[in-house]
Amino acid sequence: MKTAIIGFIGIIIIYVAAASYLMIAAAQEKPQRNAEYVLILGARVYEDRLSLTLKARMDKGIEYLRENPETKVIVSGGKGANEVIKEATAMKQYLLEKGIKEERIFVEDQSTSTYENIQYSMEKFHISKAVLISNDFHIYRAKFIAKRLGLETEGLAAPTPWKAKAKSYAREYFAIIKTWVMDQ
Repeated sequence: MKTAIIGFIGIIIIYVAAASYLMIAAAQEKPQRNAEYVLILGARVYEDRLSLTLKARMDKGIEYLRENPETKVIVSGGKGANEVIKEATAMKQYLLEKGIKEERIFVEDQSTSTYENIQYSMEKFHISKAVLISNDFHIYRAKFIAKRLGLETEGLAAPTPWKAKAKSYAREYFAIIKTWVMDQ
C-alpha cells in the first residue's frame, strides 16, 4: 500500500513538472508581426468590468494591435452563468475605450469555453490562422485545442495577475488532463 501511494505521488509530481514545462514553453513564444488576426479568448466579467485575468489579456492584445495597425482583432466570449453581459461585449467596449477602431474589432459572443471560443471564431469569421492571446497559464492548452480544430496559431501570453495565479494554475493542471482525454 505504501509503495502504491509513493508511486501515485511520483506520477503526480512528474505530471505537474511536465505540464508546467509545456505551459512555460508555450508562454514564451513570440508571434510574428502584422498577423491578419489576433484572437483574444474571453474570461470572467464582473458586472461590466473585466476580471484581472481578462484585463491582462486585453492589455496584451492592445499592445500588439498598437504595434501592428493593420491587424484585426476577434474578441470571443459569451455570457457565463453569473455574468450580466457577454464577455465579448465587455471586451469590445474596453478596446474602443483604449482607442482601437471599431472596424478592426470582430465579435464572437456565443462561446462558453476555450474550445467554443476557437471553434465558433473559426466558423464565424472563416479564419485558418491567428495569433492567440490568453494568459501564460492558458496558452499551451488553448494552442493544443486550436491545433485539434485546425487553426494554425502562434501564442501571445499575457501575465497572470498574482491574485489569480494559484487558482488559475491549479485549475489548469486538471483542465489539461481533461483536454488530452476528452478532446475539449
